[in-house]
Amino acid sequence: MEILKCEGVKKVYGSSENQVTALNGIDLSVSRGEFVAIVGASGSGKSTLLHILGSVEKPTEGKVMIDGTDLSRLNQTEAAIFRRRKVGLIYQFYNLIPTLTVRKNILMPLTLDRKKPNQEYFEKVVNSLGIAEKLDALPNQLSGGQQQRAAIARSLIYRPALLLADEPTGNLDQKNSREIIDMLKLSNRNLDQTILLITHDEKVALEAERIITVEDGRIISDQRRR
Repeated sequence: MEILKCEGVKKVYGSSENQVTALNGIDLSVSRGEFVAIVGASGSGKSTLLHILGSVEKPTEGKVMIDGTDLSRLNQTEAAIFRRRKVGLIYQFYNLIPTLTVRKNILMPLTLDRKKPNQEYFEKVVNSLGIAEKLDALPNQLSGGQQQRAAIARSLIYRPALLLADEPTGNLDQKNSREIIDMLKLSNRNLDQTILLITHDEKVALEAERIITVEDGRIISDQRRR
């Protein structure tokens, strides 16, 4: 079942002689449960694509559908709500609230909607990510790898249609990077979570089942590995 579809997505910044085309006709389809890596050099357009898929930015032209919703039809408030409920975002920097416990950070998306968590699912997520013993700690009491696990748990708590990870291992050493990738693969396999991973690291990209290469704002390669 198709969870994501891009048709002719173009993104232009600036105007006249200062105009820069970041994306130039992106066509993309992703099925539910896929683990996809998007690779490309700095300035290739991969991060711009992630921002558009996360409804943080709107394309200049084209259409993006996620789980049946046309993102171009959402206003700023609707886009923020959609992003919180349907798109999990993981960044290189963990963006945890320093004054809140790990538990409260993870539950923040639900708290904003005044919703109670499904306790069974919550326990499954934190146990799978190996942070069940850290729920009452503050972020500064955790290692970098543990903070990133908490950020992943927060992104999964709403059971999003799509999980977008932007260089999630960029701030971590080799051991923690390996563990975070294993966590993402686990959520893909055990929770049937659809994942799009932005990375410049070839070794990380090879963990995905599909690798898309972006260059000069275009998809130049779409390779299924298995």
